[in-house]
Amino acid sequence: MRTKSSKSTDSSTGSSTDTPRTGRRRALAAAALLGAATLTLTACGSGGDDKSVADVSVEKDSGKAATVLDNPYKKPNLVLTDVNGKKYDLREQTKGKATLLYFGYTHCPDACPLTMGNIAVAKKELEKSGLSKAERDKLRVVFVTTDPDRDDAPRLKEWLNGVDSDFVGLTGDFATIQAGASQVAISVEPTKKDKKGKLVSMHGKQVIAYSPKTDKGYVLYGEEATAADYIRDLPKLIKGETP
Repeated sequence: MRTKSSKSTDSSTGSSTDTPRTGRRRALAAAALLGAATLTLTACGSGGDDKSVADVSVEKDSGKAATVLDNPYKKPNLVLTDVNGKKYDLREQTKGKATLLYFGYTHCPDACPLTMGNIAVAKKELEKSGLSKAERDKLRVVFVTTDPDRDDAPRLKEWLNGVDSDFVGLTGDFATIQAGASQVAISVEPTKKDKKGKLVSMHGKQVIAYSPKTDKGYVLYGEEATAADYIRDLPKLIKGETP
């Protein structure tokens, strides 16, 4: 069966979102696992438009949050600025590392903080996985802003410190970010105002997992992925195995 990844728009502060009922259900499902992570951002939702951005293959009714890609993605050729104001070459600085890549922004009220929070909880749980500290330290979680006009380095640093200070935050020129996202079939559009004058952003909500063995993105996670999914899969991803 062919499934399509999607993007959507938040009508309040410019986030990719789902419906209010779905957003509340997912937020509640993750609440227990997110309890240990002090997130100062709220999760809410309103209707959005879904548009396809990538085709992937998945077994029918597999029930898996992780989708193995038919054709793994190369890491985007992205050179941006990290939260300390230093140059960050994505390919060079994540080479040989298990890497989770996500495009989002700090003013997002739902999908972005929930996704990052789920990964943060799973990363913390790695201490119980049996992996050595050296193995755990090989994981890289990279958050690339899709709203660089508002997400400068200090803003990114403050936001990520509320999730996991080890996460890499990147900002820079929007055209560069958009071009990098397009290399992995993630759609990103400029932030704009809606009819009510509120900022709206459209971006794909997928997390791409890159293998430390090949440096290729071989697994795709949609917004439905929970902390439990990442807890289960991260040990395998770190070893370069398929979930």
